[in-house]
Amino acid sequence: MAIQIERIEEINPYDTAMEQFDEAAERLGLSQATRELLRTPKRELTVNFPVRMDNGDLKMFKGYRVQHNVTRGPAKGGIRFSPNISLDEVRALAMWMTWKCAVVDIPFGGAKGGIICDPCTMSTTELERMTRRYTNEISMLLGPQSDIPAPDMNTNPQVMAWMMDAYSTLQGHSVPAVVTGKPLSIGGSQGRLEATARGVQVVTRETLLDLGMQPEHCSVVIQGFGNVGSITAKLLSEIGCTIVGLSDIEGGIYNPNGIDVQMAQIYYRAHGSLAGIHGTEKVTNEELLELPCDVLVPAALENQLTVRNAGRIKARLIVEAANGPTTPEAEQILNERGILVVPDILANAGGVTVSYFEWVQDLQHFFWSEEEINTRLESVMQKAYRAVCEKAQEQETNLRMGAYLLALARVSEATEIRGTYP
Repeated sequence: MAIQIERIEEINPYDTAMEQFDEAAERLGLSQATRELLRTPKRELTVNFPVRMDNGDLKMFKGYRVQHNVTRGPAKGGIRFSPNISLDEVRALAMWMTWKCAVVDIPFGGAKGGIICDPCTMSTTELERMTRRYTNEISMLLGPQSDIPAPDMNTNPQVMAWMMDAYSTLQGHSVPAVVTGKPLSIGGSQGRLEATARGVQVVTRETLLDLGMQPEHCSVVIQGFGNVGSITAKLLSEIGCTIVGLSDIEGGIYNPNGIDVQMAQIYYRAHGSLAGIHGTEKVTNEELLELPCDVLVPAALENQLTVRNAGRIKARLIVEAANGPTTPEAEQILNERGILVVPDILANAGGVTVSYFEWVQDLQHFFWSEEEINTRLESVMQKAYRAVCEKAQEQETNLRMGAYLLALARVSEATEIRGTYP
């Protein structure tokens, strides 16, 4: 087990992002100058700051905020809290955000941020003090027209509320549009919590239908039971899919006859783990990925599908709810085996799409109903999915390259039209 984890960690997500970009840029025939401009982050900020812990001690934390590209609009991207964050990981995630926003054609650029910490060992008051201090340290980058954070791994609406309040205090007035993914009571949007998972549901359904597969006859395995994974399980079960495998950070469960998702959610809230659910077989997270199923949804971390397991994947369709779960080498194996991959920059773009809706609502001080949000989201995701499919068919390539070609063409066109100043 330790050897496998070590191998995964050796895969640098920024190298993966660069490799994907370079292949798409070559296919598009972008000039060397344009390639250098688009592959280089616009801004990178590293901050080191003290936080007073509950026992009175001062502890130093390191945080990052990277803006990859702002040609098409303000930088947009989440904040994650994790002990394993690196600058290269944040760079990769920021770049993927640029392409993700372009794929669904919303006027944002890409950014990402995070703090190296273990939130599981920190109290709520410590997390709040850390969040507020981090917000203060990166505040020169933030603003509704410049950089708009959102929740990501181990962050949530409460963290966004602290960030909004800290930034608003600096400005001397409330600025709800500076973050998205906030609680409804301070300018959040209906449907935001479910948005990423709902986008996954839409593209999964559309892809299954294109493959001639009926959702009610399909089995699904989902890696990850956080906000995205758990809600994806619920939404896919609502369209008839049978959820046969689920996992959290401690491991997975399997039942070939199906898992009651609602019961699993209740059990998880009560026990903090999926292990022990009646009628299920315990499996490791590695074994979970290789279970027999029609659809595999990685909804956890990067680098989960690699050369070491790609040859044993049994799913016919992989839908990337996580960012960067498949390495380029693994995808080549999957392509050769005829396994279709719906890429992350399309599959999980529902979150940033509804973040855009939230931002617009905050700016105009007028809010839409949940039904309106979901209808608009479905329209955006369906349109993006069709555009990616058409590009992939036109260029005789896979869906990831189709999405990259679409995104890079939009960003490079905006870059050329704006020109270089001075």
